[in-house]
Amino acid sequence: MSGLLFFLPTLTRCRMIRGLGDGVLDRWLARGDALTPAAAGRQAQWRHAFDWHGHDWPVAALTRQADVGDAAGAHWLRADPAHVRADMTTARMLACGALGLTPDETQRIARDLKPLFGDAGFLFDAATTDRWYLRAEPGSGLPDGGDPDEVLGDDLKLHLPAGAAGKRWRMLFNEAQVLLHNHVVNVERERRGAVAVNGLWFWGGGALPERVRSHCGEVVTRDPALRMLATSAGACCHDPDPQGGVHALGADSDKTWLIDLNDLRDETLETHWLAPVDAALRRGRLRRVELAFVSGERIEVRAVHRWRFWRRMARHPA
Repeated sequence: MSGLLFFLPTLTRCRMIRGLGDGVLDRWLARGDALTPAAAGRQAQWRHAFDWHGHDWPVAALTRQADVGDAAGAHWLRADPAHVRADMTTARMLACGALGLTPDETQRIARDLKPLFGDAGFLFDAATTDRWYLRAEPGSGLPDGGDPDEVLGDDLKLHLPAGAAGKRWRMLFNEAQVLLHNHVVNVERERRGAVAVNGLWFWGGGALPERVRSHCGEVVTRDPALRMLATSAGACCHDPDPQGGVHALGADSDKTWLIDLNDLRDETLETHWLAPVDAALRRGRLRRVELAFVSGERIEVRAVHRWRFWRRMARHPA
């Protein structure tokens, strides 16, 4: 394998994972070469591996194509189910997407949201229980509320569409909240202690990218949008092996592999992925490894870097 690129959560989150202290990650951070940092966020992380035309981050079109297969020829916006809670000063989104809705609940809510968005010129469709869509004509001025992972817990006012151009979407956001607040599905969910679906989050707008290029020939990810982007670039996609390791990744291949571990939050990041890759690097089965954190840091690691004993690993607080 010529090289391997890891997509990783924020550096701070990685360092907080129990069991990673003084392990492979800390050693790589100390002895590897720091590359020029990128902007924070998954969009910049994806741009590091893929090249597509335009400035949009068309997650909605990519997942729509994966979910339904009809994304071509239109613009799409994710309008995902969300749980929003107001406090003394503002409102914060505490959950988005996977709220445990059943197919029946999803369709009953969708039936009542369709007229609201239909009157505004958009087709609303709840394609899955977690991913809801608006279909729009080109030039509709779609908003981008930002990646839900980056918005969760933050002041919503900082992320809602601003200015005169955003007024229409703020109104749709508020009208959807009013409709959902007393919806019978939410009344039933609250009775059984389930979280209420009391908001929608607009994000990931755009059209399917026409031309996608990548230096990664093999991609390991669970993310449906990233899989569709990789497929558009001609890469082969794989589900992550629960046991991790390069033995399952075609170690004899001369292709560059991309392994997306953004959803890992436990010590398996080290035991199932980083440690086996470190062993492969030492044995010469890998030429280089690059770490791309969603917080923007970039680190390159080569086998020869293991001799940099003078570079001390960072101390973790007890």
